[in-house]
Amino acid sequence: MAVTDSATMLRRSLKHMRRYPSLTVLVAGMPVIFLLLFVYVFGGTLGISGGSGGREVYVNYVIPGILLMTVAAAAQGTAVSVAMDMTEGIVARFRTMAITRVSILAGHVLGAMIKTFFGIVVVTAVALAVGFRPTTAPLDWLAAAGVMAMITFALTWLTVALGLAAKSVESASNTPMFLTLLPFLSSGFVPTESMPPGLRAFAEYQPFTPVIETLRGLLFGTPIGNSGVLAIAWCAASFRELHGNWFSVLPPGICPGLTWARRRRRMPGGVRRRGSFSRRGR
Repeated sequence: MAVTDSATMLRRSLKHMRRYPSLTVLVAGMPVIFLLLFVYVFGGTLGISGGSGGREVYVNYVIPGILLMTVAAAAQGTAVSVAMDMTEGIVARFRTMAITRVSILAGHVLGAMIKTFFGIVVVTAVALAVGFRPTTAPLDWLAAAGVMAMITFALTWLTVALGLAAKSVESASNTPMFLTLLPFLSSGFVPTESMPPGLRAFAEYQPFTPVIETLRGLLFGTPIGNSGVLAIAWCAASFRELHGNWFSVLPPGICPGLTWARRRRRMPGGVRRRGSFSRRGR
């Protein structure tokens, strides 16, 4: 039942993607613009100053960070989609139907992952056209795809929760904005060794840096060290205590706040919004 309902909600998400193609194009469009900007405008200077050997080598260095930007851009759209469902009354209609409640969120998550990998394919194709040349074997490519799937799943569930907690579509579009900024404050564009001490400490211990270093090692054979373990740990924290609750797949520190936010989602006059999720069964 849950699988069938999730497949139905996935088809709904895919139809929304087809109906609003501009949102799907934006997922790949923004990272492509940043890729061309960093490679052709800043690539020569950053590549030489960083000891990378110029624009031709810098494009290989910057690709993991651009891929993480693609994931963050798609995740931001997911928060908006969830907030639209919560504010436009469609969830109240779903509650009157014999469907599994988790399937509504599962449809959003699966649709977002498909949209994200579409963006990743487009960005990778453009990167290959401008000089991206990975040097590893097909198995390493497969491992890199697994890392991307892992971080995509984690960030998508995070933005689903942010969309549920948002009071309006506008706030849902702004809340995940920090995800698009984290790649800039990581090792995605310059080595962390070149940063001031305080910023360097933040860049080295934030979640995107180990993911970027893991992707870089898988694609180009550079040393990964403990970055792979840290990347898995950051993503695994999102799957902790998966017991069928929609917010239990999120990091532990976020879950209590989302429970509180969910309970505060009320309509004017103190009446609980009918579209909000409840722990009680149907």
